[in-house]
Amino acid sequence: MSSPAPDALLGPADVRELAAALGVRPTKQRGQNFVIDANTVRRIVRTADVRPDDTVVEVGPGLGSLTLALLEAADRVVAVEIDDVLAGALPATVAARMPDRADRFALVHSDAMQVRELPGPAPTALVANLPYNVAVPVLLHMLETFPSIERTLVMVQAEVADRLAAPPGSKVYGVPSVKANWYAEVKRAGAIGRKVFWPAPNVDSGLVSLVRRAEPLKTTASRREVFAVVDAAFAQRRKTLRAALAGWAGSAAAAETALVAAGVSPQARGESLTVEEFARIAESKVDHDNPDNKEQAEQ
Repeated sequence: MSSPAPDALLGPADVRELAAALGVRPTKQRGQNFVIDANTVRRIVRTADVRPDDTVVEVGPGLGSLTLALLEAADRVVAVEIDDVLAGALPATVAARMPDRADRFALVHSDAMQVRELPGPAPTALVANLPYNVAVPVLLHMLETFPSIERTLVMVQAEVADRLAAPPGSKVYGVPSVKANWYAEVKRAGAIGRKVFWPAPNVDSGLVSLVRRAEPLKTTASRREVFAVVDAAFAQRRKTLRAALAGWAGSAAAAETALVAAGVSPQARGESLTVEEFARIAESKVDHDNPDNKEQAEQ
């Protein structure tokens, strides 16, 4: 692989010049903050453990700061961009700054939440600077839709990073924590200062690493069934699970039956449970609703 020119990555002046030429102003509506520091994007690529044989999918590439750094390290990069102007300009930026790598880049002009397939080989890694207002749904959608993604590194608002990586019992442990853990081992992977963005946001950012579970969670319940329990438990997080899951189970008594069968205290709260325990609760209701399910699962 030939090494790119040292000035291939975008610096602060390059970002502003590109934006001015395109008539682009970062919009609050889409949570856009463009990275203007080459050292930061290279650090993200290193932290993401991007390898020479990786096909990386990037969501929300913007002007291409991270895209170019990914192209330095990966075999192939597929960028998903919703913005018409940015999507139209990115291939030209890649071709101008990394002409020898341009054939290894593909752009998908779409809302990431609508993407069901990507061109070329299946992605092995997801690396993205995600707008905080859609970070969690986009992340979960990509992990569900593309099971080939083994390693993920996302840059998100620090508060979102804390939630995603929170362990059971933590004050910020909640729906994002449990759902992310369904797919992967999740951990905080660093902090990002405000000055590396244009415009500088009024919140700090954090990196979150997600390494997909080598073996899917062992459960006879479906992902949808488990996530329904998670949603119900945290919709009323101050309540005991017996009360919080009453609507989900059909009654408080039915919730208690499912909880006891799963080996979970009806007086516990959702924030104390692991994803495995949520899966057991979902299983116990499925088995209770249809006793044949258990017999089939055991055969």
